[in-house]
Amino acid sequence: MEKIGTYAFFIGIALSVLTGLVREWQTSTITWTLVILGLIVGLLNVKGKETQEFLVATIALLIVGSAGALPSLGLTVTSILSNLVAFVAPAALIVSLKALWELAED
Repeated sequence: MEKIGTYAFFIGIALSVLTGLVREWQTSTITWTLVILGLIVGLLNVKGKETQEFLVATIALLIVGSAGALPSLGLTVTSILSNLVAFVAPAALIVSLKALWELAED
């Protein structure tokens, strides 16, 4: 099962970058694929001690992805960051829910 999560992570990163570079590939199907891959990563990859680091990194990515200065970086960079946000946000949702569940159990 861990290999599925690892593959989902690498596929999600690669797909985010590739579809950001080739804007014709940017479709709603790709976005939904990134969301599903993110959910898989959140369920299978991030465990216990990695939770806090993952959530902090996700918060940083979401802030950068929503910053108003990004259009000045160019459409390609903006597109790649948007894809990364679509991939990482569902993973962060799952990881944060798992963390809350663990806190509630203690």
